[in-house]
Amino acid sequence: MCGIFGTLNYEHAIAKEQIFEGLFHRGPDEQGCFNLDPVNLYHTRLAIQDLTVSGQQPMKHNGLVIVFNGEIYNHMELRQKYNLRAASNSDTLTILMLFEQIGMKMLEEFDGMFAFALYDTINLKMYLARDRAGKKPLYIYNKGASYVFSSELNILYRVCRPEVNYAAMADYLYLGHYYRKATPYHLVNELENGNYLVIDARSGVSEQHSWFKIEDAYRHAHHLNYEDSLSQLDEHLKTAVKRRIESADLDVGSFLSGGIDSGLVTAMAAQQQSRLKTFTVKVAGSFDESLLAEKVAKKYDTEHTVVEIDFADLANDIEKIISNHGEPNSDNSAIPSYYVAKAAKKYITVVLNGDGADELFGGYRRYVPFKHLDFFNPSQFTKISSGILTKILPVANQKQSLYTYGYRLLKFASYADLVKIYCSASSDLFVGFEDVFIEKPQMLAISADLERYNGYSISPLKKILLMDFESMLFSRLLPKMDIATMAHSIEGRSPFLAKEILDFAPGLPDHYKVRNIQTKPILRDLGRKYLPAELIDQPKRGFEIPLQKWVDHELREVMEQYLLAADALYPKIIRKTFIVQLMARQVRISDERRAKILFCVFSLEVWHKSLSS
Repeated sequence: MCGIFGTLNYEHAIAKEQIFEGLFHRGPDEQGCFNLDPVNLYHTRLAIQDLTVSGQQPMKHNGLVIVFNGEIYNHMELRQKYNLRAASNSDTLTILMLFEQIGMKMLEEFDGMFAFALYDTINLKMYLARDRAGKKPLYIYNKGASYVFSSELNILYRVCRPEVNYAAMADYLYLGHYYRKATPYHLVNELENGNYLVIDARSGVSEQHSWFKIEDAYRHAHHLNYEDSLSQLDEHLKTAVKRRIESADLDVGSFLSGGIDSGLVTAMAAQQQSRLKTFTVKVAGSFDESLLAEKVAKKYDTEHTVVEIDFADLANDIEKIISNHGEPNSDNSAIPSYYVAKAAKKYITVVLNGDGADELFGGYRRYVPFKHLDFFNPSQFTKISSGILTKILPVANQKQSLYTYGYRLLKFASYADLVKIYCSASSDLFVGFEDVFIEKPQMLAISADLERYNGYSISPLKKILLMDFESMLFSRLLPKMDIATMAHSIEGRSPFLAKEILDFAPGLPDHYKVRNIQTKPILRDLGRKYLPAELIDQPKRGFEIPLQKWVDHELREVMEQYLLAADALYPKIIRKTFIVQLMARQVRISDERRAKILFCVFSLEVWHKSLSS
């Protein structure tokens, strides 16, 4: 895992030291650059595979030059398949050799996470590409024939100084993250997952190609019985874990919670690597999942570390944690992710996680109603009656209670607009408070995608799973984990996002993912083969962080400094009186939503202030 940066037809001088400093945390082991007018490529390396000089980048081969961030886990298998021979075992070299043979069709062969820039010095073409899920980031500034691209927005902003897109701020606040290719800047887009860009170096003309669409997989059902599906899932996941361990020349560890996903990954990894290092988070005042995680650790004899997070330095660290993202980010789980990655770095450089399992196999409780009711197309009676009930019933405040669950169901059913339905079911921020916006959210891109998905002949459950993969996972959860791990020069690997699983999981029948009111039954049944019985029926919890407490106590002072500042940005987008009333608890809203909205707006302010620092 590394950091990449590059320019094409960019006329302004850039000091390589500026790039290396800005991306040093992504690659502290080596730094290199390639310059051949009109192209400049920069690379910072976190050495994981092929630790010798043969793995250095930018890498050259027969007129091709590449800077590559990520790992191709099956690259040695591809060398055998395509009869590729070289002294070096570098997966970067495999990319170059395979490109010679089959061009960008090679992407369909890769099981990996990647973002790369490959320059063909003979045909004068630049290729920018990303993996299926979008594990590895790539942002592109484009003005006319000029391009600048980077692994992170912070260094891209410092180099190019793009104009801030204030009109898009309302969309961020409403959804809680920037959707798909959108960023906070004009002329800067994120290259979307499963896409690559081809740029003619002479003219600057580009063509974007979509080489993988998970929506296609959702539209093609499997016809395997349950036993065969369970067996295939077992084999696919074991293969994915095995590849992610074998394609590292360093020890690989595992994040281990008390849940099914990380438990399965850890169990399979422990069968591949003796004395696997495992890490569990223990947060004071929340559910202690370390007790369940310890049962897995004992069963597989791992070197287990419980990371106790007390957040004593939170008030001092919060601005840095948010600013690391380079854009506003309302996902408060970025906070424990930052701290656990920091602790894990003391022991390991490569760590496995369970990212993607919930979005692929139906792990969230909110998926259950979509299995049984079509909230994307509710009847008129359902909308009217649900709307009346949500207005007269008491606001739900207990996060895990049945009443809260039922209250949210009524909210889903009361909306006619697809964007409202989805935002209510996912981030659940400003839905119902649209009147507080001065700059109205446009939500054009997400609205178009929701309309398209809703027109497919697939179930409501598949629609929300598909949307979560493309929105919550791609635009929010994966960037959060990438930034948290890379801030501490640690590489996170996600077996559930393997090529074979992404091809397999979407086509499974709904009742393999939600059975009555039980989430991800197929993963739970697989867990019975590997995990202690106590873990199997545990509910999905994730990081249960005390955001409500932080907003009112640990973070109150710093949040007030930002939210009540005379030069705050958000009053240009939403009414300041609403935020002031929220802070004073004068709005009819649950404690959880109140805290989430305040944190979302606070994150916007921290990011905006960081631009001038």
